[in-house]
Amino acid sequence: MKRLLTAALLVVAGPALAHHPLAGAPMTTFADGALSGIGHPVLGFDHLFFVALAGVAGLLVGRRFAAPGAYVAAMLAGCALMYAGVGLPAKEAVIALSLLVTGGIVLSGRALAPGLTLALFAGFGLFHGSAFGDSLAGAEGAVGGAVLAGYLLGLAVVQFALAVAAGWVAETVFRTREPGAINARIAGAVVAGAGLLLTLEAAEGVAFAALGWG
Repeated sequence: MKRLLTAALLVVAGPALAHHPLAGAPMTTFADGALSGIGHPVLGFDHLFFVALAGVAGLLVGRRFAAPGAYVAAMLAGCALMYAGVGLPAKEAVIALSLLVTGGIVLSGRALAPGLTLALFAGFGLFHGSAFGDSLAGAEGAVGGAVLAGYLLGLAVVQFALAVAAGWVAETVFRTREPGAINARIAGAVVAGAGLLLTLEAAEGVAFAALGWG
């Protein structure tokens, strides 16, 4: 288990906010948008870990569908805001903190109230969505409505499915039904560890910039 945890943390140690399944090719069709939307959460381990934890946390508070749904709805809103030119500040740092905070809560073995859990994942979801919206804002040429629709649909479907699947695996395979279950706390530790590394990396970048170091 220690080797598995170490490997997982090493995988997520680098930045993971700029993935593109089309290898940089421009998105011009609905299918391009959908493929990009499906690929982004899978290729970015920061997003993938957060989405999986939304499913596990939702299971532990009795909101196995509502928690992923709250995250997905807020994520789409954040992405749409970025598409409209309204980006959220310090999104990379907040995404790192989202892993650290939610992972730490699950690691603690104490479940939050269901409403607070939904609000927490929705709040962080806005920043994850804003990061996904960078792909649209940085696309060559204007992204049309078909591409936008495909992208948002791909994002929503794959992330909701991944979150629900993670909750199902936690319950069915690992018999995890209570916040204090060891498997739930291990999952929280992995996510929190990844968040800690990314948070330290973001803090290092801010410190170097303040000192004028490259």
